[in-house]
Amino acid sequence: MHDITAKPANPSAATMSKLERDKNHRRFPTTAWMRRQAPKNVPFFAYEYCDTGAGNDGGIADNWSAFDKVKVVPRYGIMPSLPPVDCELFGTKYSAPIGMAPMGGPSLVWPGADLLMARAAQRARIPYTLSVAGGATIEDAAAAAPDVFWLQLYRFWHDDHKIGFDLVRRAQAVNCKVLTLTLDVPVRTTRSRETYAGLAGEFKPNARMIYEMLIRPRWLMALLRNGYPRFATISHYANSTNTNEVIKYARQRMGGAFSWEEVKRYRDAWKGPMTVKGIMHPEDAEKAVALGIDGIWVSNHGGRQIEALPASVDCLPGIVAAVGGKATVLLDSGVRSGSDVMRALALGADAAFAGKSFLWAVAALGDEGPDQLVSLYIDELRASLGQIGAHTPKDARNAKILHPGAIKF
Repeated sequence: MHDITAKPANPSAATMSKLERDKNHRRFPTTAWMRRQAPKNVPFFAYEYCDTGAGNDGGIADNWSAFDKVKVVPRYGIMPSLPPVDCELFGTKYSAPIGMAPMGGPSLVWPGADLLMARAAQRARIPYTLSVAGGATIEDAAAAAPDVFWLQLYRFWHDDHKIGFDLVRRAQAVNCKVLTLTLDVPVRTTRSRETYAGLAGEFKPNARMIYEMLIRPRWLMALLRNGYPRFATISHYANSTNTNEVIKYARQRMGGAFSWEEVKRYRDAWKGPMTVKGIMHPEDAEKAVALGIDGIWVSNHGGRQIEALPASVDCLPGIVAAVGGKATVLLDSGVRSGSDVMRALALGADAAFAGKSFLWAVAALGDEGPDQLVSLYIDELRASLGQIGAHTPKDARNAKILHPGAIKF
């Protein structure tokens, strides 16, 4: 693995050998192959949850298509070997400008997925972002990934943000590297495939869903090892481990989009780097920077909120032009390869994050999935940078780029 961490997060955990990694690579040479295998290993409802988007998945298709249309003109005769891809984000050094985006409910896709991803990120030393709606507690995730742990928050408005500010306190106590506020979920919209699969409201497996679990023995074994999927961080406040009781509790206290006034309150409370996620307009980016925000996370929530939004990568150049010299710019939504990461870097991002593909990886390969995908992304990024003649990730910005979908604000 690409491990530059001085001390592994879990020294007793055996990492994959080169032989195992190469064997997996022959089976899954790209994330597309992982996606094909994923529904064969997990229940139908679990795959539909991880793979779906808003409406009829139009936003997901747009994200992928927009990346595919970005072309980078190569320069040759200047790269004797593949370049290094290490980087620095918010004062912390990482092995690559690739991160794991926050995801709600990874443990539904593969029980124990949150901590598997956290440990893989620690071993590889890339950013790992726990969602407040994830399946691990802040404390457990931070223990699994002490050098690379980031936290994402939704808006807990109840009782003047009492829970929200306690989450800030907990993150500060475990030395969280970066705190992220998600701005782009004013309402929860319909995701048709997960609704059809039985996940529209409470998690109450019907006969079909139980049958789906029974015919997926590897998933069942992971369930026996790691327990029932739960919202671990939120359950601390609900005083319950019952999934449906925690869902009800959260829906009564969480929701809506952060106002700029609220962003400022969290900025004042948090003593460390902070980003806001879901920014797609340069003026919103400028407003955030004016409030003291350190990072702008360009995202359309992976196409999971509404199909009418533009692709994140098409908004990126305008935001970089507005705040690139004043803030760190991150991007997610549609990242499926190291080539996509290279495209984002060439357009001015400081790092790109992937979410859905890590769920495909853990569904396809189980416990080995996150490590395998990190390795794949880093190898692809080095190859892509070498192919265009970039000596470093930042050097990609000097390339000539064809980007027909770029929005001119």
